[in-house]
Amino acid sequence: MSQAHPFTLITGASAGIGAAFARDLAARGHDLVLTARRVERLDAIANEIRRQHGRQVTVMPADLADPAAPRALCEALASQGLAVDWLINNAGYGVPGTFVANDWPIHAEFLQVLLTAPTELVWHLLPGMRERGYGRIINVASLAGHVPGTAAHTLYAASKAYLIKFSQSLALENQAQGVHVCALCPGFTRSEFHDVTGTRAMMNKLPDFMWQRAEEVVRQGIDAIERGEAVHVTGRVNRAIKTMFKLMPDRLAMKMSARQSRRYRAQDPV
Repeated sequence: MSQAHPFTLITGASAGIGAAFARDLAARGHDLVLTARRVERLDAIANEIRRQHGRQVTVMPADLADPAAPRALCEALASQGLAVDWLINNAGYGVPGTFVANDWPIHAEFLQVLLTAPTELVWHLLPGMRERGYGRIINVASLAGHVPGTAAHTLYAASKAYLIKFSQSLALENQAQGVHVCALCPGFTRSEFHDVTGTRAMMNKLPDFMWQRAEEVVRQGIDAIERGEAVHVTGRVNRAIKTMFKLMPDRLAMKMSARQSRRYRAQDPV
């Protein structure tokens, strides 16, 4: 049974899909803990939500690239008596360039943020959800986790594929305890993501019908997890792309993926 005022932790809440989750869930009556690195952005969003929706919003800045951060965050929640009902694992980014073009510490931080941190947060918070008989976990994955990997951004699709399989297993393990788990898989979403990776000019070549607004991605994700879906790809276009690649022979799928990715990625030394 749902809670009157669920308490929600959102990572990567300072912009994009994370901020959209904060605004949407606050409008639905959730109290929130927002975490990200940019304190000023978090404070601005928190003040906006308090003003517009009158919800309790706690700001806990954290850098999930620090291996100690997930545990420290959960200990801080426990010390304040805050029991998390909803966990939105949204923090993420992309690393431009081929695998060998970047130093290992860059890849290690990426894997910490995209793989280890969300997995550890679930490990810390899931037992409480099971004990209370209610919980919702949304792991923000990507359409990229359903299609062939591409050259450059080498670890991105792999990390998203992990979140999809992780979410499926968690959903099967916990549905009888009232805990729903969903891998939310958007395609191209209007946010700061491509500005940070330096690919905005190339992404602007994509036709408008390929893009979704963060608010629509969030709405579909919330609806999907309440229906008990373990994986949800947002938008008809993205679902068609997923199906198309699934039905193709692997060699043809990789060839098509390689041709398209060359049009929309930054070039770097091999």
